[in-house]
This record gives sequence, C-alpha cells and structure tokens, in this order.
Amino acid sequence: MPNCQPKWILSLAFGSIFPLFLLCFTTIASFNGVPLLLLYRFSAIGRSSYHFVENQLKPIPVSTHITISTPPSPPRFAYLISGSAGNGKMLRRMLLAIYHPLNQYIVHVDRKASHAERLTIEQFVTDYKVFKEVGNVRMIMKANLVTYRGCTMVANTLHAAAIMLREGGNWDWFINLSASDYPLVTQDDLLHIFSYVPRDLNFIDHTSKMGWKAGQRAKPVIIDPALHNSKKAEVFWITQRRSIPTAFKLFTGSAWMALSRPFVDYCIWGWDNLPRKVLMYYTNFLSSPEGYFHTVICNAKAFSNTTVNNDLHFILWDNPPKQHPRRLTLSHMQRMLNSNAPFARKFHQNSRVLDKIDTDLLSRGEEMFTPGGWCVGSGENGTDPCSVVGTPTVLRPGPGAKRLQTLINSLLSNDNFRLRQCK
Repeated sequence: MPNCQPKWILSLAFGSIFPLFLLCFTTIASFNGVPLLLLYRFSAIGRSSYHFVENQLKPIPVSTHITISTPPSPPRFAYLISGSAGNGKMLRRMLLAIYHPLNQYIVHVDRKASHAERLTIEQFVTDYKVFKEVGNVRMIMKANLVTYRGCTMVANTLHAAAIMLREGGNWDWFINLSASDYPLVTQDDLLHIFSYVPRDLNFIDHTSKMGWKAGQRAKPVIIDPALHNSKKAEVFWITQRRSIPTAFKLFTGSAWMALSRPFVDYCIWGWDNLPRKVLMYYTNFLSSPEGYFHTVICNAKAFSNTTVNNDLHFILWDNPPKQHPRRLTLSHMQRMLNSNAPFARKFHQNSRVLDKIDTDLLSRGEEMFTPGGWCVGSGENGTDPCSVVGTPTVLRPGPGAKRLQTLINSLLSNDNFRLRQCK
C-alpha cells in the first residue's frame, strides 16, 4: 500500500475547499477590510428571510410592453467595474460615462496591476469632487488575484455583490462590467426604461445546450492558480475527468449580466444551500463565470421564471467557436445601434469608436460625465455641467431610450420571454 496520495488529489481537494472559505470570507468582509457583522442581517430581518424572495415574486404577464407615460420612480443600479494592469485610463473613462448619482459603483483592479496603478485609480475614486460629494463610488482596496478563466472571477463578483448588499443602500439590479465594456445609452435612458421593468427580472443569457462545452469544460477538472499563488498564471488541468452532475442541470451563457437584488441576496446567503453546492462544482470548471450564476438561477424554483435570456450587450464573436469577442471598431457602429443594446464590448482603450460613441450617443465631452437631468452646472467656459449635482430623480432620456425600449419590448414579448426561460 503506498504511503502517500497522488499529488493531483491534494491539488483537487485544495481547489475545491478553498473557494468555500473564500466565499465565506468575502461575504463578511467589506471593501476596506472591516468585518460586516453577520448578526446585523439576521437581527434585522429574522427567519422570515427564508421566504422573502418567494413572497416578492409575482407572475409576469406573458405579453408585456412598455408604454411611455408618467414614469414610476426610477430604479437604482449597482455596478461592478473590473480591470487589470494597464486598464486605468479605460476604467476612468468608463466610470465617467456611466456615472449617475442614483446608482452605486464598486471598482476592482486585480493584483496583476502595480501598486502605483491601483493607487492612481484609488485617488481618482476617493478624491473626485462629485464622487466625494455623493458618496456612491468605492474601490475594493484589498485587491484579489483573478484568473480570467478560473473560479476566482466568480469569487470576485460574489465579493463585490456582498459589499453592495451590506454597504450599497437600496438598489435594484447588480450589473458587472469590465474595462473593455462601454455604454451605448445614457444612464438617464437606462433608468427611464427600467422604471417600467419588473424589478425581480434577471437579464442573463443562458442555455442548457452545452454542445462542445460539455466535453471541453464540464468534464475536465482544472485548478485556478490564483487560489494559492501570489502571481498570475494560467489554469492547469488534472489528468482525471468527471461526469456531468445529476444533482442539478448545467447551464451556460454570457459572463455579463444584470441580476436582481433578490437573486443576488440568494446567491450570497443561499438559504437552501444550492448556491454553495453549485459553487463547489464550478470551482474546478473552465470559464466558470459563464455557468455558475446561470446554473444556480435555472435550478432554483424561486428564480427560474424570472430570467430574461439576454445579457444587454452587443458582442461580435469569433466564428467558430464563439469563444473570444472581436475588438469593435468604427465599422461596427451601425450594427451596435441596430442591436438596441445598452452596452457593447470589446473595445481597445484608445479606439476611435469610443470617441464616436461619446459624441453621437452620449453627448459627452472629454473627461466629463455623460450629461443627464441631474446636471445643473452652467457649463460656462467649457466646464462640466455635471460638476454641480441637482435632483438625481430628474431624468432626461434621449434617443437611446427609444432603442432600449424596442429591445426590452422584444425580450418581454410572447415570442421571447417565457419560451426562452431556462431551456
């Protein structure tokens, strides 16, 4: 009998157990390292929280169309904006482009970036006049090491979501973006149209048709080196393979999504244990951000009928095998507009198409905010009118709202909504 176990077993065991510890830690840690006092949550809402989401869900009419009239109160978005080394300029540009006083923002720059680069972004976030005045932009100070195709991307998203639940006040949807994304509509456009959208809906591109991913992602066993290394490296494979799970059904889709607050709350607290069980499986899954949230939501009875099968992005994929998005240029401008999507990716940092979007779609000047109803500055002598904050609930939607309305009406139509949920 050998007196030691094969090394791959130890690696696999470590890779499976550590994310649970990581999830537990990030759930109770704030962005600046201050404990988040779990007792606060349970003393505030009690045992009734086990039925909170189920009680709030209501059947959504099969035929749902937005009619622009006197709008209800606007929602609030919680944005996670993630970047890495060399993304400082784009993160700054993105934050100014999607900023609105109603929303909450959390910025994460991973540990691949230098300390000096993270410090520069931190100073921008903490010292910028409007951010400091409104107090709705924060940065995760203790940077995580993130592997693009590993489970640490999921852990980082859950970390940011936990911070937003504890410290972000009232918000309705959690939206994850990267430094390679950019908006195609103003925040006034987005807030105006989403004022009419049921706030328990989750915009998440998903399918159970795994195709080639079953053999190349679900069955291989991988280890995310960011779980135990201090330097960034590629994932590595274990020689053994595994079968498709039978305890839950696998789903896959886009890593970009807009998740409702009730579902985010469920993913963090997981009162029936499904989110943790699925997290254990996806710890060793290649490109887990393209499956974790999708599998949880479609296997949870309380949420499977809240999915809208769309990621709210225009993405031009390579073909085949649709693994890597192509860089968008000026030649793709009309296709972006025709998609009616509120966001697009991937962009080069200095691409001319970003200037075109700023000028034509966002009416945004260089190093300025995207203007909205909340901007009450004079704008004299080339100053940013948004440097003076007015009433955040005053919205001035523009042409982007019409495009977005067309998309939402299509997604919630008889042909698309119920028929495309968790299939």
